[in-house]
This record gives sequence, C-alpha cells and structure tokens, in this order.
Amino acid sequence: MRNYIAADVDEYIASAEPAAGPTLKSLRELVKSTIPAAAESISWGVPFYKYHGLLAGFSVFTSHVSFGLAFALDDEVRAKLAEKGYKTGSKTIQIKFNQPVPVADIKQILIKRAKINEAKKAAKYTSKE
Repeated sequence: MRNYIAADVDEYIASAEPAAGPTLKSLRELVKSTIPAAAESISWGVPFYKYHGLLAGFSVFTSHVSFGLAFALDDEVRAKLAEKGYKTGSKTIQIKFNQPVPVADIKQILIKRAKINEAKKAAKYTSKE
C-alpha cells in the first residue's frame, strides 16, 4: 500500500494492516542492522532506503509484504527463494504474513548491493579527478 500521508516509517507501519506489523518491523530492523548508514525515508509512498544510491524498500498488500529492490535479482537468488516458498518478481520478494522473513537471503542481497553502490560512487569520484 502506498501511503502518501505517512510522514515516516513509524507512521507507515502503524497505518498498515495489523497482521503485517511483525513482517514490516522485521524488514525495517533487517535493513537498518545490515546497512546501518542507509538513509531511511518515505519515497513513492513506501518506506525506502538509500545507501550511495537506491537500495531497497517495502510495501504492504492484502496478504503479504513486498520487499522491493532498486535492481534486478539474479536468477540463482530467485530460484533459491522460490524453493523456500517465496514468490519473486524481477525486483521483488513477496513475504506472506504467515511466512518468516528470509533474513539470511535478504542480508546477502543488501550487502552485495551496498558494495556495488559504494564501488559506483568511488568510480564516479575517481573519474572526476
């Protein structure tokens, strides 16, 4: 659900379906603990995180939370998540309210992307010298 009224992530979570609360809180904590320097905001009406560029965000729907990435998941990661019962899109992972958050998988994805973003930023500054 996009919530253009929520001023921050706390308000977004508070306004969501109560059944989604644990998943939303878990994803938020996962991003914040994995990439502590990531900037948290509401962008495009959903919680979103940036770290030297776009990183990830999440949005609540009727029976699941969609964890969205600012880049495409590779096929190997998608297959691994599908084996565990998660539905994926090219840039999303759907987590049903009754499913555990795939913490280890998302942590790996975030760390990999943070390193890519750091390298892109470093290359950008190096090329300007």
